Amino acid sequence: MSYTLDDLIAVMARLRDPGSGCPWDLEQDFASIVPHTLEEAYEVADTIERQDWAHLKDELGDLLFQVIFYARLGEEQQRFDFHAIVDQLVGKLLRRHPHVFPDGMLDGARRQEQIDTAAVGERWEQIKQRERESKARPGLLDEVPLALPGLSRAAKLQKRAAKVGFDWSQADAVLDKMEEEIAELRAAIAAGRQWEIVDEMGDLLFVQVNLARHLDVDPEQAIRSTNSKFERRFRYIEQQVNAAGGDWAQFSLAQLDAWWDAAKAQEREA
Repeated sequence: MSYTLDDLIAVMARLRDPGSGCPWDLEQDFASIVPHTLEEAYEVADTIERQDWAHLKDELGDLLFQVIFYARLGEEQQRFDFHAIVDQLVGKLLRRHPHVFPDGMLDGARRQEQIDTAAVGERWEQIKQRERESKARPGLLDEVPLALPGLSRAAKLQKRAAKVGFDWSQADAVLDKMEEEIAELRAAIAAGRQWEIVDEMGDLLFVQVNLARHLDVDPEQAIRSTNSKFERRFRYIEQQVNAAGGDWAQFSLAQLDAWWDAAKAQEREA
């Protein structure tokens, strides 16, 4: 016998039962669950990046549980329940995919017209913009979540601004701006003013995100890839140090860097 989504909802209800539920689950609220949700989302991303397909199902289940938890909290506060979440989601997907559901009905007619990915993306943005304009706060930067990772949020803010023409026309102009920001950061470092260094460092990162966007690179994905690359190469250095006795102090930076280059060479050969 396989458990169902209804079983999962029932488990969540038992966990939150005031009389016989789990003490930890009973202590949680919307805000306290957020860090766990972010962690589970990152674990899903990490599992996919490592192509660890054997554990992906487990990680996706953990992420689904977060949604079930929020749904239970909403039901207890008489705000919404899981079925209301699904209903709103399906309605939004039907509305945002007129190229698949031309009459907005789940079992409606199928569109015969062929449409490419670029056109789909353009229509998607147009539909989302109309939805934003119909709400009480139509600001262009509204609804860009504060909880997003910094690089991802910077990219989304820039993309929204670019929709109304507030953007550089080409990557070369962004590179020029990056050089300007580097010069300002050098000046801040020379002056020794920490608050200014932090400010200029932020500006430089923001411009780097803009360059990534112009080059059609996801900055968050790029930095995660580089983090993984650094880990692989540093572990190789650590293996060499351990093989030689484990004393880092006996090796110069030049020797450590040589092992780094050896790790890079191995990757190229692979």
